[in-house]
Amino acid sequence: MRTRNNATEIFRQLAEGMGHSGSPGFYATLVERLANLVGVDHVLVADVTQLHQAETLAVWSNGRLLSNVTYPLAGTPCETAINSEFCLYAHDVQLRFPDDKLLGELGAESYLGRPLYAADGALIGLLAVLKNSPMQLDELANEILQIAAAQAGAELGRQKAEQALRASEEVARESERRLDTLLNHLPGMAYRCFNDRDWTMQVVSQGAEALTGYRPDELQGNRVTSFAALIHPDDQEKLFDEVQLAIASKRPYRVVYRLKHRDGGRRWMWEQGQAVMNPDGEIVCLEGFISDVTDQQESQRVQNAVLQVASTVTTRVGDGYFQQLIATLVEVLEADAGFIALLHTSPQDEEKEYGQATTVSMVVSGEQREQHAFALRGSPSEQVVLEREAVIHDGPPLLLGGTQLLVRAWIGRRLDNANGEAIGVMMVFYRQPLTTNAFATSVLQILSTGAAAELERRRDHRHMHQLAYTDSTTGLPNRTRFMELLAQMWQEAHYTGQGLSLLLLDIRRFKEVNDLHGHQVGDQLLVSVADRLQKISHAYGPLARLSGDEFAMLVADADIRNINALVEQLRSAVTQPLQLERRVFNLDVSIGYARYPHDVTQASELFNATSIALHHAKRRDNSTCPYTQAMHHALQRRQRMTERLSVAISENQLELYFQPQVDLASGQLTGAETLCRWHDAEWGWVSPSEFIPLAEERGLIRALGDWVLEESARQLMAWRQQCAMPLPGRLSINISAQQFADPQLTHHIAHLTAGVSPSAIALELTESDFMRDPDQAVEITHTMRQAGYALSIDDFGTGYSSLSYLRRFAADALKIDISFVREMLDNRHDRTIVQTIIAMAQALEMKTVAEGVETHEQANLLAEMGCNEAQGYWFGRPLPADDFAAAWLNK
Repeated sequence: MRTRNNATEIFRQLAEGMGHSGSPGFYATLVERLANLVGVDHVLVADVTQLHQAETLAVWSNGRLLSNVTYPLAGTPCETAINSEFCLYAHDVQLRFPDDKLLGELGAESYLGRPLYAADGALIGLLAVLKNSPMQLDELANEILQIAAAQAGAELGRQKAEQALRASEEVARESERRLDTLLNHLPGMAYRCFNDRDWTMQVVSQGAEALTGYRPDELQGNRVTSFAALIHPDDQEKLFDEVQLAIASKRPYRVVYRLKHRDGGRRWMWEQGQAVMNPDGEIVCLEGFISDVTDQQESQRVQNAVLQVASTVTTRVGDGYFQQLIATLVEVLEADAGFIALLHTSPQDEEKEYGQATTVSMVVSGEQREQHAFALRGSPSEQVVLEREAVIHDGPPLLLGGTQLLVRAWIGRRLDNANGEAIGVMMVFYRQPLTTNAFATSVLQILSTGAAAELERRRDHRHMHQLAYTDSTTGLPNRTRFMELLAQMWQEAHYTGQGLSLLLLDIRRFKEVNDLHGHQVGDQLLVSVADRLQKISHAYGPLARLSGDEFAMLVADADIRNINALVEQLRSAVTQPLQLERRVFNLDVSIGYARYPHDVTQASELFNATSIALHHAKRRDNSTCPYTQAMHHALQRRQRMTERLSVAISENQLELYFQPQVDLASGQLTGAETLCRWHDAEWGWVSPSEFIPLAEERGLIRALGDWVLEESARQLMAWRQQCAMPLPGRLSINISAQQFADPQLTHHIAHLTAGVSPSAIALELTESDFMRDPDQAVEITHTMRQAGYALSIDDFGTGYSSLSYLRRFAADALKIDISFVREMLDNRHDRTIVQTIIAMAQALEMKTVAEGVETHEQANLLAEMGCNEAQGYWFGRPLPADDFAAAWLNK
């Protein structure tokens, strides 16, 4: 399983997988991504709405999609999983469920399942991950699976909602076909009236009073009121025209209209009637039947409204969903404004009291408005949150927040997540008082579930986006987000012809803080440093944390004087003493920077150039460095040299030279030191002072060291066979610190030098390399001595050795560094140091070897001081193997 260190990339990939919501490949993409991210062999998503049965929607197994299957839940771990939050069988899952054929076909050893819920909390599906070995999932894996299960549930719920809508449309059409038959059985009013605009009643049945509130005699002859006066004004003209058209066409009429009841309420009426003709074809009267269809009409009206809204938002997600939803809703409900708002709570607020809300989408007078944040207290939304649903029919004029609209009526519905917690509100507003609200509240109630589910899904996406693009410690943009900002700002600078500068900051020796005080203190320091840098960056450009102790800042259109001033501000901000609890930290910072188009021409080049400048800044005393082309050329040379050196090592293009070591008292050869030389076909001789440090830096020193050991052993065996005399004493071979860090170094050297006695080899390590890990050095040196190798401490006097450790090292010799030998004739301090090293070696029963002896006077003085051996140009320059043998071994 992957760790938190790559959480940024994990959540970016997960967010991309969720972006296929609504597409046919959603589940296939999801199971493939989960298998890769969580590190399992099989992933499946299944629909479990069928009783005791699961139907897979996508199955990923061993790197490929399988065909979907239907399988019974009884006797499977899935049966357990759908009855709990999650179900984990870390091992032996087939032994626990021997009747589960699918487990056997997949070869699963472990299983974890999570149920999938619809927005209303109903169980609708299952997400399961399986592995062919025991399963151990960390916190990050569980968080990934929890988010994936929530998203899969939301997608499955959305699909089922679409299926229900289509089924509802078919039911509505069937309902219309049966409407005539149905209404024949409804209670209502039979009538006979004249064909006039007042519909003057001649005969009215007893059902009139229940229908209108008026007795039959009060309607006949317009004694109290004309029937036409009860019809809603907006329906009168249309109704009369439809009746007359039907009569003219000699067919029955069927009309629906609103009728005012005696109590002031309005009801929906369905009327079916026809004209009665005399033998001459003249209209005698109209007769028919009127039924109250308010409930059916309101239900149909609500259904039509919901279908209209749903049809406009079904294929939309995220902000597009909310924008279209509220726009259509305002239109259907004939409102003047409306919004969907997201509620906010403070992370520290344990009681979850909502203090603020932000509109996700808002429509006023048919136009979309920008997002608007408002305080919840005292607003209409507060009542909606408290009561779940609230209506104001006619209240005091209220200025709708973020607008100039005065409203007097509103209807609102709370939006809850799957746990029943309030996450938002959906509201519509009216300029004029409301006479009724049943229709609007019904529509809002039906649509609130889908809106809440989409709002929760949107919040999940934002959470994943935050995980993928935000540094969790400082809250700053992370490397991924910063590289996007760099590309965007470079595009702007490129098209506008303006400049762009990039600064990289590295907190110096920050690792020591973590090592000494722990990562918790280190994180607190990073947060404090980030706060200081942010106060400066607000005036310049975006700031990001790229890695452990590295920050970056982008500055648009600034000249070099402004950049230099900014560098000093940043440096001063970091170096100011920083107090955490009782500790005071004094940090330092390295800053490298580069500019476009002054230094580079591309965004990627700008980052590379700044990285090079930062590398040089870390080596400088003042810790700051601008980029120059010379740095680029030097880096190119180092890169080419690294590549050519690697080839030279692997293809045996290097050469060994040997420098004699002599006894200062007798002048006799006592051994030699192996020196590596490299002649490149293009560059000629490359100095060891250049390619050996490069090998250490670029990870080639182990390969180089192994080559030197093998080649030295081969040369010793060749001299033994070819020369008049073998090399007296030992051949000294340098060992790097990286080689010396290997606890198995002694066995490794024995393998590389097979065929040569350890007594013929002396191994040299610098004083500073010995002291990197003194305790391990003591152990390794003793192992080497026991194996028969001699050990020398090279460049002695240039580092710092504890006398207690120096005594414990199983070293045979101290090599006096050339820097002391060169100046000892003229500098009494260097002479004193040389004398002290010799005396120390004598006290510890170690011999001394002086390096860099170039004159007779130096050799004599070293001999007088008691130095045992020496090497240098005075005795002989380093020579190739054959030349060395001719000069020293074939005399």
